[in-house]
Amino acid sequence: MINVIEHIIKSLVEHPDKVVLQTEDGENDTVTVTVQVADSDMGRVIGKQGATVQAIRTILKNANSADGKRYFLQVGDRREFR
Repeated sequence: MINVIEHIIKSLVEHPDKVVLQTEDGENDTVTVTVQVADSDMGRVIGKQGATVQAIRTILKNANSADGKRYFLQVGDRREFR
């Protein structure tokens, strides 16, 4: 599932080499996926009124039943994760 999200994000941005995904396992079979992108690519990932990021979250939600885990997506830039 992480590979799919990484592929989607890298397809959206101008600087795919700067895309970094971090995963964190939580309680009750949850996984938080944190996406870091270049500052100039934030708007591309979020989209107008958050439509793009919401579509990615919908993909994650619908894929939850495939492996029994619940995925959550957080998007931020590199400054937030240093």
